[in-house]
Amino acid sequence: MQITRQSEYAIRTMLELAKAEPGELISTRVISERQDIPEDFLKKTVKLLALADLVITQRGNSGGIRLAKAADQITLADIISAVEGPIALNVCLLPGYQCPNKPECPISRELERAQKAMLKELNRHTLADLIK
Repeated sequence: MQITRQSEYAIRTMLELAKAEPGELISTRVISERQDIPEDFLKKTVKLLALADLVITQRGNSGGIRLAKAADQITLADIISAVEGPIALNVCLLPGYQCPNKPECPISRELERAQKAMLKELNRHTLADLIK
């Protein structure tokens, strides 16, 4: 599994929002300039973050984006999942995937252990941790 550029942009966007005063709206133009993210691509990323209830958007001249909850309640796993969907090292580890080989597959068991360790780390770090 490789984290895509969109996930990286989403994390950088969320860090930018976490640095703002609580409730402060920041425009996509400002985030785009500060983080060197193409604005059109940023808008698509923000839509995914909004669908996951991680950000709130407000249109208009005084509009912008803000975090939907406190920075200490949003993990890296939350952000990556919002953009990529369920985090899985292999398709066999996706929720609900029915693999006929899974009961006796030694590869699946090892990948599952690795995935649990990775998710533990991604869930351990919040935006608040990263901006300290």
